[in-house]
Amino acid sequence: MLLHGSGRDGKSLLDPWTPLAKKEGIVLVAPDAMTPQGWRVPEDGPEFLYDLVELIANQIDVDRQRVYIFGHSAGAGHGLVMALLESEYFAAVAVHAGMLPESSYPMIDRAARKTPIAMWIGTDDALFPLPVVRATRDALKAHGFHPQLTELAAHTHNYYIRAGAINQEVWKFLQPIALPNEPKYERYSYGR
Repeated sequence: MLLHGSGRDGKSLLDPWTPLAKKEGIVLVAPDAMTPQGWRVPEDGPEFLYDLVELIANQIDVDRQRVYIFGHSAGAGHGLVMALLESEYFAAVAVHAGMLPESSYPMIDRAARKTPIAMWIGTDDALFPLPVVRATRDALKAHGFHPQLTELAAHTHNYYIRAGAINQEVWKFLQPIALPNEPKYERYSYGR
């Protein structure tokens, strides 16, 4: 599951991931957020992402214990939230240039499982400065997660100029991870 950044669409992540997906046999799904500004709960998931995975899994052979999220920028933040809300559904989450806002920290304890998380951030990213990304890592660690943080020297927010190398590292992180049990999805009511 590829979650794009603000002002972009799913194709913007699909294109850089396609060569690796063809080589490794990865099924890619790259939805568009409901609004170009970015991803929101509940409009853009978890239910939307769950329904999309289920639709694909009913059409082609998908290893349901190895469904991953990769997000960039706004998609990275949404991916991190999904790691907390649907820790027993998504096997792992990897992000480039993203963080959890401090207001989301109370959700960390909601996670029934400590989702494996890896984060990549440029040391020169003006939109997501190192201190806020490190704060996300530290908050996750403080709650029993074991997030990996890779700081890319002299790299900015521009994922696309290093997408090939980043995707290789992301896949190396994700590929061996599988859910320990059958996927379990939690439905939310959101006051409806």
